Amino acid sequence: MLIKTGRDGFQHPVPSEITPFGVYQDRRRLLKLMASGVAGAGLAAWAGRQALAQQVAPPGKHAALKSTRSTAAGAVTMEKITDYKDASTYNNFYEFGTDKSDPAKNAHTLKTTPWTVEVDGMVKKPGKYGIEDLLKLSAQEERIYRLRCVEGWSMVVPWVGYPVSKLVEKVEPLGSAKYVEFITQADPKTMPYVGSRVLDWPYVEALRLDEAMHPLALLTFGMYGEVLPNQNGAPVRLVVPWKYGFKSGKSIVRIRFTDKEPKTAWNKAAANEYGFYSNVNPEVDHPRWSQATERRIGEDGLFAKKRKTLMFNGYEAQVGQLYAGMDLKKNY
Repeated sequence: MLIKTGRDGFQHPVPSEITPFGVYQDRRRLLKLMASGVAGAGLAAWAGRQALAQQVAPPGKHAALKSTRSTAAGAVTMEKITDYKDASTYNNFYEFGTDKSDPAKNAHTLKTTPWTVEVDGMVKKPGKYGIEDLLKLSAQEERIYRLRCVEGWSMVVPWVGYPVSKLVEKVEPLGSAKYVEFITQADPKTMPYVGSRVLDWPYVEALRLDEAMHPLALLTFGMYGEVLPNQNGAPVRLVVPWKYGFKSGKSIVRIRFTDKEPKTAWNKAAANEYGFYSNVNPEVDHPRWSQATERRIGEDGLFAKKRKTLMFNGYEAQVGQLYAGMDLKKNY
């Protein structure tokens, strides 16, 4: 089915519960490190991100995206929300550079209108959807999800979107479909690092069909009540909160249903480091570092006390049944 391309439950913590940006800096520890001469490149990189954050506009820069409060189990948290400036300046988006501050500096070149997402493969109703078409497919929900990255840092972000299952139900997968592949934009004219040897472009991620159908898996169009900033995956991305962040592909242009496990970007680049499932599991270390702890971005800046990593990023009660009987160390 062809759809014409368009042109273009929970409660937030009260403001007093959200840590102000300025509180994140620990001047005493910073001065102590500087005096001892051990701050090094890590301190310089952190300071650079703080400077960049000061240049990023707070919410209000982007168009508002209306939504209702989600009532889904697991979509509510009393944790402090990560400051908008941190969430929009500390990003992995290798199409715009490999440093965490690169996407915020470089992603202004991304053209998000017009934008089309093609849905094909093993479905009864393939089609092409403009962003407006996708937005009309279901009511938008706002959900506060944790997102943890394999490098050991995490955020708590109010995402806006709806369950991937809404789109899956619309296109009616064939009985033989077992996986959903998400293919992202790879335009060297607007994405300056596409073509680099870091990855095999375009960036591809995938889920098992039952994972994609889980109500926590989100097709996402906004954050903090507004449309997504370019560096956060505009105009549409995936958010799978119980998996490491790289599973949540940004700037999606194609969704394909298949009966074979897709080859995903990081799994192709380093299969011994990045498995297909990539569920957050503190018992499975990355070959080059431990995954037992994490640092919450925005909590005391560079000197944040690390947190204990939670199984399935804290969503074990909601998603654990998806992996019943599986060896989660072998299927990492």
